[in-house]
Amino acid sequence: MKKFLSHFLVATFLFFSNACQNASLGPQEEDFQSLIQVIVKVEGHMRRLSQDLKVIGAHHQLLLEKRDSILAHPGPFKYTIEGNFSTNKPGEDSTLSTIILLNSSKDREKGKELILITNSLDSLFANYISKHPEVVQIFSNSALQASRIYPAFDAKNIVDPNIDITSFNFYYEADLAHNPSKGTVWLPDAYIDPAGKGWIFSLVYPIYVEEELSAVMGIDLPIGEAIGSFLESEEGYFVLINQKGDIIGGTSEGIKLLDMPVLRNHVYRESIQENNFRDPDFNLSRSKNAEVRDMAKAILENKKVHYDFKQDPRLFRALGVKFSNVDWFLLELKLADQ
Repeated sequence: MKKFLSHFLVATFLFFSNACQNASLGPQEEDFQSLIQVIVKVEGHMRRLSQDLKVIGAHHQLLLEKRDSILAHPGPFKYTIEGNFSTNKPGEDSTLSTIILLNSSKDREKGKELILITNSLDSLFANYISKHPEVVQIFSNSALQASRIYPAFDAKNIVDPNIDITSFNFYYEADLAHNPSKGTVWLPDAYIDPAGKGWIFSLVYPIYVEEELSAVMGIDLPIGEAIGSFLESEEGYFVLINQKGDIIGGTSEGIKLLDMPVLRNHVYRESIQENNFRDPDFNLSRSKNAEVRDMAKAILENKKVHYDFKQDPRLFRALGVKFSNVDWFLLELKLADQ
């Protein structure tokens, strides 16, 4: 909350700076209340998801540190692996994850050992999903190219066994170069999930052993359910964008007011060869409305907290506030007749 309040003070300073230039037309502090309330809700929820993921991450790290003792007295192995994938089917046993060991692994035997060592993660994964049903999946990807993903899914028909998992943003964004604090990281860009869950955004957390990145844990949230549930319950026209101007989510009417195409979730049925991000058509710079493009530039590049429309008869003003823990901006559109 302190972090958020400090952020809001910066926004307030910018607001007053802008207001001084045009005091008669500038927005008032209370005009930002709806935006602030939504961001407080979303960031509070994001913080709880992060804290609970760290708890599992601590257990994950402990398992890796106890590698030798676990291997000396292993429990029963719950999986059968054929080729690159475990044979358990989705919905068959709710206590099991999907196990993947990719062809890109440089040491398949150590990969198999890692799968055995981390078997107790399954129950923690299941509890996390039960506590946070909006999370579509929780996973652990390792440098050995061994992955554990819960709940189980049809990996054999979705995942290309020849990919390098460390080349994906949900792995490398957690490494030391991108995340020197070694904390949780919200990925700012929406992407198509290689496990077939459609357009998602993710929270990732690195697992280190003796200063070496051993694995990356994470959760995936579908854009529609995770973001839409917060925005659709509010009165007003809201659009969530990242620093690049890509639309992450928003109310359907808000997106239409920006003359942007309606977001549709991506149903993905083929193997993914590389990261897949939002199509450029969903970037505000591609809006057919010149004022929307100017508005995006004012808020994202010029650090303004509002933009007044002059040509579009439907719109009066756009207000924009930045999140404190991820490079997202929440926009609220005010109609000309409000």
